[in-house]
Formats: sequence, C-alpha cells, structure tokens
Amino acid sequence: MKLFVDCHVFDYGFQGTRTYIQGLYLELIKDKSIDFYFAASDVANLESVFGKAINIHYIQYQSKSKFYRLLIDCPRIIKKYKIDFAHFQYIVPPVKNCKYIVSTHDVLFLDFQAYFPKLNSLKNKLLYGYSAKKSDIVVTGSHYSKERLQHHFHIDNVHVMVYGVEPVFFETYNKEQLRKEVTDKYGFNDYIIFISRHEPRKNHFRLLKAFIDLQLYQKYQLVFIGDVTFHDVNFDDLLQNSSQEIQNKVVFLNKVDFKSMLTLLRVARLSVYPSIAEGFGLPPLESVAAQVPTLCSNTTSMAEFDFFGNDFINPLDLDDIKNKISSKLSHLDFNRQKELANFVANKFNWKAASIEFLDIVKQYNTN
Repeated sequence: MKLFVDCHVFDYGFQGTRTYIQGLYLELIKDKSIDFYFAASDVANLESVFGKAINIHYIQYQSKSKFYRLLIDCPRIIKKYKIDFAHFQYIVPPVKNCKYIVSTHDVLFLDFQAYFPKLNSLKNKLLYGYSAKKSDIVVTGSHYSKERLQHHFHIDNVHVMVYGVEPVFFETYNKEQLRKEVTDKYGFNDYIIFISRHEPRKNHFRLLKAFIDLQLYQKYQLVFIGDVTFHDVNFDDLLQNSSQEIQNKVVFLNKVDFKSMLTLLRVARLSVYPSIAEGFGLPPLESVAAQVPTLCSNTTSMAEFDFFGNDFINPLDLDDIKNKISSKLSHLDFNRQKELANFVANKFNWKAASIEFLDIVKQYNTN
C-alpha cells in the first residue's frame, strides 16, 4: 500500500493538526508493508520528525500557496507515485487520483455560529462538506463530532478513532527543579494555567471572572498560553476595568515553544480547561498525563471524558467553576492524579490510534 500524507502544517509551527499527524504516523511508519509519502515545503523538518527508513519518502511541494498545493501539487504527486490512499486535514483536492482520507476534527462553526466569523463559517461549511463527500473515509476523534458531521453533511462514511497523548507528557520530572526554572525565567511559580488559543468559545472570560471573584490574585497568577484567534470583547473589558493589582497577576504567553509550554504545565498548581465547545479536547488529557490537578469542561466532545467525574465543570455556570476551583486548590489528591494519568496512558495513545486507523483503511483497501 502507498499512503500519501499532506504535511503542509509542519511548515507553520506547532498546532493541533501537526500533533495529530506526528503522533499517528510515528506509529504507522513502523509497518514496513506500507510506503509513506510525506509532503511539505520543508522536507528537512519532516525528516527530523519521522527519520529515515526504507518505507519513508519525502516530497517537497513546489509552492507554499494552499491553492497551488491542492490544485496542482497534490494531484501531481499522487498520480506520479501511483498512490493508493491520500490523507488530508479538513480539505481535499478537487482532482481525485486515488482514494481520499480526510480528518475532520470538528464542525463547531456550524453548531456554535455566534463564536465564529460568518464568512469564515460559510467558507468552511462549503469546503468541509465538499471534502467529506468527496472522500472515501472521514475520520474524527469523538462520537460527538461523528454525529455532527453526519447531521450537517448527510454522510455515512464517518469513523471514530481515538487520539493519543504524546509520551513526553507522561515522563517523570522534578517539580521543584522546574519550579525554580519557571521562577528564574518568568518571576512566578504559584499559578493556575489555561493552555489554548484565545477566542470567545474557549471561555477565558469566565475563568478570569472566577479568578477575580475568588480573589485568587492575592496568592496566584493566572497564566494564559496561546495566541489570539478572535478577540473576546467581554474578556478585554473585564481585564481593562480591573485594578492594577489584578492586571499584574494575569499573564499572557504567546508563541511559546513546546519545551517551555511543557515546563509551565508541569509546575502549575491547577490546570483549567473551561472551553464551551470542542471537537475533541486534547489539552486537559495532556495535563492529566503530566499529573497536574485538572478541571475540564463537561460539554460537547469533552462529555465523553467521563473519568473526570467530580472534576468536570459546567463552562456556562460561573458558580460551578468557582466552587470546583476552590475545592481543587484546597484538596489536592496526588494518588488520584496518578490513577488518572495511568488511565489516560492506557486509553489515549497513538499506538491504539494507529491500529484503529489501519483497520479502517484496510476495510476500504479491499474494495
């Protein structure tokens, strides 16, 4: 079998789809019965990730333009190398020279339209719907997302596969040593953390409101890691109208490299993920893997993380968020954190994901 993978996301730094491709294919390339064709503009970067092997081939795109890539580069490569399956994220080329696999991680812009720009939503509805219908296989990470894909696009070829947490999150570490590193670099070490890009549906506003109402700024920092996608006017107004003391305790860290992000996560007193809507929701699993006390939203796909139990929060209920934060900071249960980390390690790993993915592909390879 010849499997082509569009890896253009590797040309633009770290993001969720890159983590997904990297985790999945680092496991899949161990299967020597499959030839893998990884394509991007920076093939040296790809090789640094996936390494050298007889069944791995790197192909450089002729242009960084997404239109050229989809209209010319991908169809040309697929035809030249007689590819059997081509794997894309969200959007596939219009010219089809092999069987298509598309990973559509969510269609939240259709169910939560108030949180997304209208033109962006309309464009994505057309492109995602077209790509899903043109593809032989659609894969997603939750039963919630599968149901929404089927509902909106009227398709029945959607398959759910588990997503994995990178092994590095489970590695042991010296918290006190890392705490000193954070203090030396950032000037603080007692903080609550939220790792996510910044946009209204992520619910930064209610987390900030809880932080202020509970007067946690008297003891902790509130650290937000992630770039701004869409500004939240309510959040901006709340922060700007707060005292200087509060503003000084709210930290924004953008363009954080992976190593720094991991260190900051490991040292955090509490990780909160209050997002209103997600297609999967990997960050709370990563903080659990690092044995950091974690609160997670109980809506959309995250409702499937039922192992959180009492650590679930209703992202629309400010009182619930405040009560759970207070309780978690007051009663740290390290044995529970270890048990949760072991559960996540066994259930959400890329080896299991690769097995599920191959089982799906093999069903269509016989057709």
